[in-house]
Amino acid sequence: MTTIVPTTEEDPTLVVVRFVSELAWADAGAEVAEPEVMRLCVEAQECMVRGRWLDLASLILTSADLIFHKVADKDLECIYSFICNLVTKSEDPDEVLEIVKLIAGSLSQKPTEKPALRVKILFILYNLLEDAYSKFYVYLKALQLALSGSVTEHVTPSLKTIDTFLNEWNIEVQDQRQLFLTISKILKENKSSAKDWFSFTAKYLATFSGDDTDVMSEAKEDAAHAVLEFVKAPDMFQCDLLDMPVVQQLEKDSQHSVVFELLKIFSTDKLDAYLEIHAANAAALESYGLVHEDCVAKMRMLSLVDLAANGSGQIPYALIKETLQINDDEVELWVLKAISAKLFDCKMDQMNQVVIVKRYIERTFGQKQWENIRTKLATWRANISNVVSTIQADKAVEGIAQGVQGLAVR
Repeated sequence: MTTIVPTTEEDPTLVVVRFVSELAWADAGAEVAEPEVMRLCVEAQECMVRGRWLDLASLILTSADLIFHKVADKDLECIYSFICNLVTKSEDPDEVLEIVKLIAGSLSQKPTEKPALRVKILFILYNLLEDAYSKFYVYLKALQLALSGSVTEHVTPSLKTIDTFLNEWNIEVQDQRQLFLTISKILKENKSSAKDWFSFTAKYLATFSGDDTDVMSEAKEDAAHAVLEFVKAPDMFQCDLLDMPVVQQLEKDSQHSVVFELLKIFSTDKLDAYLEIHAANAAALESYGLVHEDCVAKMRMLSLVDLAANGSGQIPYALIKETLQINDDEVELWVLKAISAKLFDCKMDQMNQVVIVKRYIERTFGQKQWENIRTKLATWRANISNVVSTIQADKAVEGIAQGVQGLAVR
């Protein structure tokens, strides 16, 4: 990073003001430029004396904006570092936030002009801040700028620590909504994994509650897109979209009702239900970009999970053949596919023609699953209590026996 070294006793900030002003007015000629540069320096000094840091930031940014396109990146980084440093001068959190908004707004005006540098400057600003909301604001602006300037690769590494950031910022639901939507767009632009994109899109959709009926319609297309991407993904078998109010609105929407029916099938039902909806809506499903053979394969895997969840721990080969609509010699192949996908853990008893299930995943995790956990915990607690009671009773009996033995010896 270039450092502007003052060669006089003039305050470093005034050196920056003079440097930027002279560049901004360079094309106007000396007669016009010199008075203007002097005026700006005087105004800057007055702002510093009176502690008007917001006005000082505005003054420098006005000139900095004019020279952004014609100054070397290293010089711009130095200039904006001085401007960003003004947030450390003010002791008023409200003024700091206003300075932050001013700088971020200035950098966001032309996102396609040196976008990587603009993002870098915003991260410099972020690291100078202490206020949690100001940090969130700058980070969000950096994401949005990177998206608009097509330099998302400069921000995607930071997404790995987003949970830590959220704990630090403690932001409101509306801010979380905006953040998750922006991240979702970045991951799509950056062609990241479908699972990562789906995860943040689901987080975005989860920010809508049943009370948000006036704004849920704005997320209708995102909800439908998320459902279709889940259905298409060959390696995603768990989905919690079904109970979200923003997704449930699709059920009564004439354009997306079929999409909602698909979600219900891929979340809770088996292959025969999918084949039924496909028979009635083949053209519509194809228009969504769904490949029938891929959907059948995925539903066979999900049907196996359903059999594991609703059985007694054993699944007959014959039931698998019937449910998956396959041949006898394909049963073990599909079981092995499910094991490879980590959908369940099991053993195949070829002698008795059954699959013995040890563990399986939950296709959805809602109220029913929480109730199952509550029941299991209650059972576990009761078993532990019985063990403790038995141990205590054994100790009591042992103590009595020892006492009786002692009396006999006497």
